[in-house]
Amino acid sequence: MTDSSATKPQPTSSRRFAFLVASGIFLSRVAGLIRDRVFAHYFGNSDAADVFKAAFRIPNFLQNLFGEGVLSASFIPVYASLLARNDKEEARKTAGAVAALLALSTSLLVLLGVLAAPWLIDAIAPGFHGEKRQLTILLVRILFPGAGLLVGSAWCLGVLNSHRKFFISYTAPVLWNIAMIAGMLAFGAGRAQNSLVVITAWASVVGSALQVAVQLPMVLKLLGGLKLSLAHQAENVRTVIRNFFPVFISRGVVQISAYIDAFLASFLPTGAVSALAYAQTLYTLPVSLFGMSVSAAELPVMSGAVGEADEVARLLRGRLNAGLRQITFLVVPSVVGFLVLGDVIVAAIYQSGRFTQADVLYVWGILAGSTVGLLASTLGRLYSSGFYALRDTRTPLRFAIVRVLLTTILGYLSALPLPRLLGIEPRWGVAGLTISAGIASWVEFTLLQRGIRRRIGQAGVPLVFLAQVWFAALLAAAASRGLLHALGPRGPILLAILVLGVYGIVFFAVSLALKLPEAQSMMGMIGRRFGVK
Repeated sequence: MTDSSATKPQPTSSRRFAFLVASGIFLSRVAGLIRDRVFAHYFGNSDAADVFKAAFRIPNFLQNLFGEGVLSASFIPVYASLLARNDKEEARKTAGAVAALLALSTSLLVLLGVLAAPWLIDAIAPGFHGEKRQLTILLVRILFPGAGLLVGSAWCLGVLNSHRKFFISYTAPVLWNIAMIAGMLAFGAGRAQNSLVVITAWASVVGSALQVAVQLPMVLKLLGGLKLSLAHQAENVRTVIRNFFPVFISRGVVQISAYIDAFLASFLPTGAVSALAYAQTLYTLPVSLFGMSVSAAELPVMSGAVGEADEVARLLRGRLNAGLRQITFLVVPSVVGFLVLGDVIVAAIYQSGRFTQADVLYVWGILAGSTVGLLASTLGRLYSSGFYALRDTRTPLRFAIVRVLLTTILGYLSALPLPRLLGIEPRWGVAGLTISAGIASWVEFTLLQRGIRRRIGQAGVPLVFLAQVWFAALLAAAASRGLLHALGPRGPILLAILVLGVYGIVFFAVSLALKLPEAQSMMGMIGRRFGVK
């Protein structure tokens, strides 16, 4: 049995913070989907699309290593703890020292990345040759400085989140997306794809600068000015650094897993790399929107827990159980929606211009493979936050290494030899990559869950609740698929509005009939917002 606190809704403040994070992420993700739709319109699954998606992964490695996830795990627990003790001056000094160290190390890595671009391409996308390889090198060199700026944006997010200023930090990426959309729309008409893809890369750099600029004024106001220093010997800064490296390595091995996917996909037929990227954009939406929103709202609160060990464990257990239920309630319908209605979703977002119905079915197949590990990877984010709140960054690292080893072995087997053995088209090997990553995610999730239970007691999602959510989602999907057949051929956007609208309505109706507290809470919130008692 799970802890009794699992059945209680989260405190109002926590729900409000999670709502702010989710709202910000939602806006930025909507902008990202619009950006991807415009990109698909101009590039489809062409060589230029493969080049941009592959090139973007390389500097993005820097952003992911030094970015939000690492700083959230290493910087926020220390900084939030200082704020909880009302030691504002020490918090300010710590933030300044971390900013300076981060700027120095990131600048050096950006320079190294620009100089080493040809060798990075050989390591990451060895299947690219000739003009395709040369264009990828050029894009990597353009994109690297933008990735460095986004690391600065992640530092701003760490400060803002610790002060419970969630909305602006999670809506800032909207500007990055707008810059890229504007670049493609302004120069896309009649321009060659190779030329347009270079313009899109420069627009990405401009957007990165805007993303930092919109957050910085509030950060400086909260800090009372920025005092940069390289005082790495200060105790709190040393704690951040000690926490940083295990998480850095953890994020690194996970990123290596993603690059292994891109590495293997580069050997598959044209379109595999870009189709994988399109599917990942959709797959990561619920991870960010639901998993990240709850985890981001909970981490500063859990990190500020004080008292005896039993009191801290009880607080963490209660918040984890409530958060896990909330994530499950939102992610399970996402899994079922992608699996059963993925063609409707992909067509509504991407089908335009060079992106055809055949591309829709291809991306849907890859997206369906991604659903295998969607729930595990999303719940795993919150379990990892529990470890970070306990100042334990090494345990999640060990489990991440296990996940990457499994992903690598299974990914290779399922992407290259397996399609040949089964006699299917080689391009479908990319779906094998997403399935194998999902299996590895469940292994990591199991290890994280067992580890946190040993530290704080029973934490998890009750099986009865899980079964109820799955029942509601599957029933809603069956009704929506039936409606899809009844409607017949329609415009993809209109079809998505009708079918997905029915899916959401039926899911919430069944959830309310089952008296699930999460559904009742959400309906109550909607009712209060519109003045319905």
